Amino acid sequence: MHKTIKPIVTLVGAGPGDPDLLTIKGAKVLAEANVVLYDALANEELLSYAPKKALKIFVGKRKGCHAYTQDQINQLIVDNALTYGHVVRLKGGDPFIFGRGSEEIDYVESFGIPTFVVPGISSSIAVPAYQGIPLTKRGVSESFWVITGTTSARQLSTDVALAAQSSATVVVLMGMSKLEEIVAIFQKESKGEIPVAIIQNGTTPEEKVGIGTINTIQKVVADQNLSSPAIIVIGAVVGDSKKRKGFYKELKSIHNKELVYGKE
Repeated sequence: MHKTIKPIVTLVGAGPGDPDLLTIKGAKVLAEANVVLYDALANEELLSYAPKKALKIFVGKRKGCHAYTQDQINQLIVDNALTYGHVVRLKGGDPFIFGRGSEEIDYVESFGIPTFVVPGISSSIAVPAYQGIPLTKRGVSESFWVITGTTSARQLSTDVALAAQSSATVVVLMGMSKLEEIVAIFQKESKGEIPVAIIQNGTTPEEKVGIGTINTIQKVVADQNLSSPAIIVIGAVVGDSKKRKGFYKELKSIHNKELVYGKE
């Protein structure tokens, strides 16, 4: 007798890049996968948590280079679940923060396939934190915006203009191609001296950081050759950055030491 296939799909947030920032539950779910469909922003080291016999399929999208369209990804999830059973959809950051996670779930559930979600650590929070940038700080910033820099229509989100009028910290994801427009909006609000950080490949060994102001950040980007994938952090809290050069390596070194009850 053939074993009955029980299709299940679990969306797992892969975190911002550092493989150690995968959640414990995410690792447990990957260990039960029959198939893993993973994004470009999901660290490939995380595939080691999946069984060796599990299929691993890259479905990442980069600017100008898409392995699959979103419709094709949706269908791949369903087809593999029906054929092999448990599909883990491994998505960079958190699946529900500009990750199209809800779209994928809606499609999968239309076939009657059960779905589950394991939240991930969002780059919008973790990447600034690795640079010692607090998105909120008493007396400095009491709230923050997280905005996509590029909408599905390939336009800058209109929310950027609203955010520029507030005193909140502003975090822009997928906004490097719109940096000139973002700068112009903040300058229009007379905020040219507001600090800005651009963090490329955050929480990974390839991390690069540029610090400036609204008026200077474009020159900083050009001088340091910063590009996507990167996040843009705008606000007074950037002035609290510890500028922790090599922070990723320092953390890895600490974590790799043998610790007993919190003591080396």
